[in-house]
Amino acid sequence: MDLGLERFFHDIRYRRERYRQFVGVAFVVLVSAAGRPDRAVFIPGAILVVLGVATRLWASGYIKKNQALATDGPYAYVRHPLYVGNITMGFGFALASGLWWSFPLLLGILLAFYPPAIRREDRKLHRRFGEAWEEWCRETRALLPRLTPYRQDQQGNWSFWQSLRQNGEPLIALFLLSCLYFLYLNLY
Repeated sequence: MDLGLERFFHDIRYRRERYRQFVGVAFVVLVSAAGRPDRAVFIPGAILVVLGVATRLWASGYIKKNQALATDGPYAYVRHPLYVGNITMGFGFALASGLWWSFPLLLGILLAFYPPAIRREDRKLHRRFGEAWEEWCRETRALLPRLTPYRQDQQGNWSFWQSLRQNGEPLIALFLLSCLYFLYLNLY
């Protein structure tokens, strides 16, 4: 009887990017449900979660998936602001939960999924945008933001509708903030 385990382990080894979003959501749900925070850890954790959600909303309103190389907005400071938002939010949930084991679990998830995702996305953007991507990549790090924008004269417009239509980001933000509120209800 084939349970699909061979394919599952093959995918985990060679195609793990398929599970990145699912694993991230599962982590947030797990620490939100199991968390027993106290005020000393919840407040700084909640601030990190809100900063991560805001970073994702900011980035999703600028990204022009497969149409143009986004180098404005948060992309003027860092190549992968959505991942920066995810990482910030992940540490925020780990801290706010008050669960010691959430940090090694989060580190394992980040190390398993983000370096290959960044390499894959950089290769894809390089193939699609060539020299424009190479120039931007030389000046803009993957996850550590620049102190000044990539180009001072470049100004795009953030769009709520672009954020909603292309990424569903406002709905994701609502879900994440609901998880944070659930953690808040367990505050003691």
